[in-house]
Amino acid sequence: MKNILPIVLAIAFVSCQNTEKPTTENEAANIEVVSPELTEAEKNLQKYETVKLTTDVSKLSENQKKMLPILIKVGQIMDGLFWRAAYGHKEEFLQSISDPKTRRFAEINYGPWDRLDGNKPFIDGVGEKPSGANYYPKDMTKEEFEAADLKDKNSLYTLIRRDSAGNLTSVPFHVAFKDELAKAAELLLEASYYADNEQLKNHLMFRAEALITDDFFKSDMAWMDMTDNQIDIICGPIETYEDQLFGNKASYEAYVLVKDMEWSKRLAKYATMLPELQMNLPVDAKYKAEKPGTDSQLAAFDVVYYAGDCNAGSKTIAVNLPNDENIQLEKGTRRSQLKNAMQAKFDKILLPIAAELIDESQRDYINFDAFFANTMFHEVAHGLGIKNTLDGKGTVREALKEHASALEEGKADILGLYMITQLHAKGEIEGDLKSYYTTFMASIFRSIRFGTSSAHGKANMIRFNFFKDQGVFNRSEDGKYTIDYDKMNDAMNALSAKILKLQGDGDYEGVAKLVAEETVIREDLASDLARLAELGIPVDVVFEQGTEVLGL
Repeated sequence: MKNILPIVLAIAFVSCQNTEKPTTENEAANIEVVSPELTEAEKNLQKYETVKLTTDVSKLSENQKKMLPILIKVGQIMDGLFWRAAYGHKEEFLQSISDPKTRRFAEINYGPWDRLDGNKPFIDGVGEKPSGANYYPKDMTKEEFEAADLKDKNSLYTLIRRDSAGNLTSVPFHVAFKDELAKAAELLLEASYYADNEQLKNHLMFRAEALITDDFFKSDMAWMDMTDNQIDIICGPIETYEDQLFGNKASYEAYVLVKDMEWSKRLAKYATMLPELQMNLPVDAKYKAEKPGTDSQLAAFDVVYYAGDCNAGSKTIAVNLPNDENIQLEKGTRRSQLKNAMQAKFDKILLPIAAELIDESQRDYINFDAFFANTMFHEVAHGLGIKNTLDGKGTVREALKEHASALEEGKADILGLYMITQLHAKGEIEGDLKSYYTTFMASIFRSIRFGTSSAHGKANMIRFNFFKDQGVFNRSEDGKYTIDYDKMNDAMNALSAKILKLQGDGDYEGVAKLVAEETVIREDLASDLARLAELGIPVDVVFEQGTEVLGL
């Protein structure tokens, strides 16, 4: 919610200044209070609340303080590469925009399409955003791509272009972005010189090599071996959200992180419980036959720099990596909770939403500990379920194509809540279960506002409509929601089974039908979301970040 305190103080200040010459009754009658009309760009910028990304640098060694600016430079390179893949050349585009507020909104969106409004264009004449972003030729059809005889066309790390004869060809990332990647690799090697932690040093050296070869297996394995490092960087082509044509192409991004060592110790025990939780999933045995890796790690971080994909539109507040299914089965994954960014979203967005939409009788159940746990177990839950289709025809990601990300995010959300329910029954987590359920429900409204162009937005919209159809909540005439906790538990199990079966069967048509039918925003919800916008409650956050903000 926009902070009204400065407005109140300003009014009080003006009143104090006028005490020497009181306004007469006639003068007061002639004063017209004019509320300035906001431009479209100003309305757009109101969707975001600005937050400073900081951490306590006094806890860092001198070498660690020297590393952070170098790693931030790596992030800046990743940011430029994401611009290239999402839109094209950044500077030429931004210089063509005369209005500074529209230019700022374009920077936030990495192009002329509003990521929080279904990729609607906000600059005249640009047309619709290509589903394949800038990974494929704009005039390429799905049929042409599928018919093309290119062995690496489905690779995460290739651009599809046309050769001089107009035929499709593939260009590896490390070739297309050779100069930028060479500079990023050089910076990672420079940072490794200051690494006091041997595990971190190894990872930085392996990651430098990976960036210039597009072979990330060794560096991902080295990253999973890190346990006691206080500084971390996640960088490279990682998530496939931007490719909404096939879901094939990975996008460049970077997070520069400082670990909260105490919080991380408290979280460590939960990763060891994955095999037991997998066995108890509410689905037929064949959909939970895979055994999750037991080297999975949980850690809490302050994020001090976002770049690229994770910084575009809605901001990531927790990370579950690596995405390589082979590494996941062999070693598991690391779940990184971005605590400072998470706290900002809870304070600035979730609490104001709850005050407006959750019935007063249940509002006190909402708290940050529950929000943190729901977010954390979402990431843990990515390790549950199934990674390979039951028919042996490949991974779930390959089978579900452009719908894979949305369904996987939906799985992680609902199985995260399932994990909390199971662990609460065992006494492994504290607090009232109603707190986790109510905070979960309020957070659905938060994520729906990311729009259905977002995998997370689609996942939350599907869950909202499923919950509504199952009678999980009641909506009063004035738009306040009350949760039926017993029905929420039943719906949680039913949706978990549905998603796990769709994934295990590799049912592309079934998932496409689910997305088409259940991502529709119905009338009551549309009016509720409009109320949030009218109240000035931001949809997401943007960051003041970098070495100056950190005081380095």
